[in-house]
Amino acid sequence: MARKGPDYAAPVRRILVSLLVLLLLGVFLFWQIDSPRAERMRSAVIDRFVPSFEWVLAPVTRLSRMVAGFESYARLYEQNQELRRELQKMSAWKEAAVQLEQENAKLLSQNNVRIDPALTSVSGVVLTDSGSAFRQSVLLNVGARDGILDGWATMDGLGLVGRISGVGQTTSRVMLLTDPSSRIPVTILPSGHHALLSGDNTAVPALDFIESPEDLRPGDRVVSSGDGGVFPPGLLVGQLAQASDGRLRVRLAADYGRLEFLRVLRSHPSERLADTGLLIPPPPAEFIGPPMPLQINTDPAALPPAAPEDGND
Repeated sequence: MARKGPDYAAPVRRILVSLLVLLLLGVFLFWQIDSPRAERMRSAVIDRFVPSFEWVLAPVTRLSRMVAGFESYARLYEQNQELRRELQKMSAWKEAAVQLEQENAKLLSQNNVRIDPALTSVSGVVLTDSGSAFRQSVLLNVGARDGILDGWATMDGLGLVGRISGVGQTTSRVMLLTDPSSRIPVTILPSGHHALLSGDNTAVPALDFIESPEDLRPGDRVVSSGDGGVFPPGLLVGQLAQASDGRLRVRLAADYGRLEFLRVLRSHPSERLADTGLLIPPPPAEFIGPPMPLQINTDPAALPPAAPEDGND
């Protein structure tokens, strides 16, 4: 076997490392000396060697500028997106303000109208959510003992939630607007067009049988129309939205994710008049214009007989 020669690399490495440490230590100590002569020497070293390393620092400087520019672009993009979101919110608030102004003007013009005193409410607590793939409903802790009747409308703090579809002694079932069997007539404001809101097991139910879809705009208010006596008119349902397939849907105003308390609206059908004889009939129509001329009958047969003549004359 060949014998290995002496290893000179390890001692040389140790010597070079020791010299590098001593050099760095000397530079550190030299840089810490507080002396005018040492300061002049440090300035001369900086002026001599630092400018020659600009070509080394150029890529680093350019890369740092690129990173700063990218960060600035990212901040501008985020600010732009935030401004877009704020603009959309402001547009929605503007539309809401315009609609409230219109509604306020109507109410001011009708300030002598008497509100229906029968439209009161009973508040109840949601016991459980019994929704499924084929049924969307919740249970309330109010029932027949509280005067609840089948078909009454239920609302949360803002919008319409559904209607009573089953009444027990102490509980009642509320069928939500998202239930596939739910169909309610609605009015779209400010156009006043009528449509039918149909539940389809989604959070945004669809509109059917729309009168004039071209007159509608996303964001229009949707309220109950009161047609058919299903719900009282004017109850807020939500806002109009357009799906990706172009179909018009309603973004419900009620917070379906947190249904804790519901208000059951007491709504009684309007009184029907059965005895029409008690109604005051309208006066008979009279002829309007100059009086008709008097007609003279010239038929001899229609004339009265003449009186007999007296013979003494």
